[in-house]
Amino acid sequence: MGSPIANGGSVAATPTNEGTIANDGFWPDVDLATLRASTRLTGNVTTERLRASAIEAMLDVNTQLVGFKAGRIGEGWDSAADIGETIAGATALVHRYLRAVASTVQADIAEKYRDWDNTRAGDYRGQGENDSADDFRRNARWAVADILGRPRNVVELL
Repeated sequence: MGSPIANGGSVAATPTNEGTIANDGFWPDVDLATLRASTRLTGNVTTERLRASAIEAMLDVNTQLVGFKAGRIGEGWDSAADIGETIAGATALVHRYLRAVASTVQADIAEKYRDWDNTRAGDYRGQGENDSADDFRRNARWAVADILGRPRNVVELL
């Protein structure tokens, strides 16, 4: 059963115990309930859609980090969880990887869950959602840059 919201609609109850997506052994697995909570996604985003978006995000981030991973494995490391400083129960690499995945998921969901409102207010809200998706993609790029030890550059050509 959903909870009432101000516009007369309802928000679906947030699922619990959604499972974990196993990763490649080097990068951490992704717990869907934790991902949902950290991204503040409501129950309106189904578990199936969240799972599909998370898998795609993991594949994307893993592809961007394939060279980094190969280098660490070549150095004798088995897992990102073993490399570097530990904060709040996980290494900085794990935290940054999960931030990159979560930000990529947020961008994907923001793009897919557009409001169907054709009014001027709907157009304005849609632009805000575009900006949010861009911000989420930027955050994902920054997390990957942090893992790679590269500077965070934002360049806009006029």
